[in-house]
Amino acid sequence: MLTIALYGDSIGRGVAYDEARGRYHYLRDGFDRLMEKEGLVRFLNHSRFGATAREGLEELEKLTGLDADAVVVEYGGNDCSPDWKAVSEDPETLHPPRTTLADFEDILARFVRKIRGLGKIAVLVTPPPLVAERFVPWVSKGLDEKAILRFLGDTHHVYRWQEQYALSVHQVARQTRSRLFDLRAWFLKERDLGSLYCADGMHPNQKGHALIARAAADMLPRIWEE
Repeated sequence: MLTIALYGDSIGRGVAYDEARGRYHYLRDGFDRLMEKEGLVRFLNHSRFGATAREGLEELEKLTGLDADAVVVEYGGNDCSPDWKAVSEDPETLHPPRTTLADFEDILARFVRKIRGLGKIAVLVTPPPLVAERFVPWVSKGLDEKAILRFLGDTHHVYRWQEQYALSVHQVARQTRSRLFDLRAWFLKERDLGSLYCADGMHPNQKGHALIARAAADMLPRIWEE
């Protein structure tokens, strides 16, 4: 069975929001477990809730060896977010994301170099899209939503802003000649995007993870293409 090391954020870890309990939890059948049940792949999942690309790279850089066939890198969702509390308190000031686009691209390129230094295949993943009309009210909870909207300009600005990070993944994959897993494209093909997400508009639900599993299964044979 193929073994893949996954470095990513809460989407990679299979985090979803349970509305009945009012809290986040780990899906029993996230995409990784669905794929393992099918005997397609074994995952070494190093994804963490709230993680940025820089934090993932710092963890990987500590390794001198890795018992995996390939390393998948899935970040962007947390990297593109500003400090929403600061935005709420001062919407007229430009608040930077946790990771600038330039830094994000540099970190992904360093990921690829490190992965290749370990003798493994690097696979870069585009972040799934946000459901903006859910996401903005969610991050505005307990804050001044009108101020946040004033900062954004319009609700869908967050979608367009995050899109830049997906495009950066494409760019780094081309520049480094790495494998690209365009997960975002699979989500965008769906007519009812909202049905794949939790109430927060950023975490795929069980149906969304079933889609990720199908998309990843489709990608697997192409990882080893020359």
